[in-house]
Amino acid sequence: MMKLKTLLISAVAVGAMATSAVAQEVTLRLHQMLPQQATIPANALTPWAQKVEEESDGRISIELYHAMSLGGAPPQLFDQAQDGVVDLVWTIVGYTPGRFPSTEPFELPFMMVDGEITSKAFHEYCETHCTDEFDSVKVIAWHTHGPGLIHSNRPIESLDDMSGLKIRGGSRVVNEMLVALGAEPVGMPVPQVPESLSRGVIDATTVPWEVTPSLRISELVTNHTGFSGANGLYTQLFVFAMNKDAYEALPDDLKAVIDANSGIETAAMFGRVMDEGDVYGLGIAEELGNNIITLDEEETQRWIDTASPLIDSWIEEMTAQGLDAAALVEEARAMIDKHTNGN
Repeated sequence: MMKLKTLLISAVAVGAMATSAVAQEVTLRLHQMLPQQATIPANALTPWAQKVEEESDGRISIELYHAMSLGGAPPQLFDQAQDGVVDLVWTIVGYTPGRFPSTEPFELPFMMVDGEITSKAFHEYCETHCTDEFDSVKVIAWHTHGPGLIHSNRPIESLDDMSGLKIRGGSRVVNEMLVALGAEPVGMPVPQVPESLSRGVIDATTVPWEVTPSLRISELVTNHTGFSGANGLYTQLFVFAMNKDAYEALPDDLKAVIDANSGIETAAMFGRVMDEGDVYGLGIAEELGNNIITLDEEETQRWIDTASPLIDSWIEEMTAQGLDAAALVEEARAMIDKHTNGN
């Protein structure tokens, strides 16, 4: 009788362990807009997914879906994560204009430095100032790309050359900056850029070097205009986010794996990958013999002086909406200075 009782207890225990193991295995679907070979999918999202799988001993499996292969358009990605259509997304914050106003100081002209430093600054800033706007998801990381520049069909060697150009801008703030600089902004998600350039819908596009290889930008245009000094013309803002219910459904030890792969160091990794991609993208343009223009300090200052009023107008607009906008701009600058100085 005792032997039978022991066998029954053992059987129940083994069954419970098996049930527990099955219950704790989870598959997460990660959806994003760019081709698989692009910088972030290849060198940030895929390694991130592999690291999470390894640190969970295989109990978390992450399926990557590239180039909007699960359907929808890039501006819908955030809602796909929020609504549980998918479990994880990587997307551009500015694809939903006005939805995340507290993030926008980092998009203002000549604010950012390089991708890694600005990503660390942006993530730390958002942890303090943006959580209410993102409370419908579990944020893995906020980050930025490297210095933004202009890729064009004809040379842009001075501010005067911007007049009347139809230029793709990736967000509300970037579009307003283009207007201030004399251009005609055309808003569109980045996957639409190659066709729009080849068909003449746009004359130029604002993207960093890192995205040019996957979109063949250096084959479609032959001129690339950048700037002197430490600050890039602009940057765009990204969020890597997880459906909140999917996160909460994880057992505590698997939540800990996700948490260990979230935060400022993850943001820094994404920014660093962007910087490395910039070097690669620039190299391709150089190999093709394209016209790579770096405006000198005097001409760069003309652009800074022309674009700077946008900062004041943004502060005025956001103050009217109830934000302490001047303080947010100063905080963004302070965070960039902090991480530039290695603090």
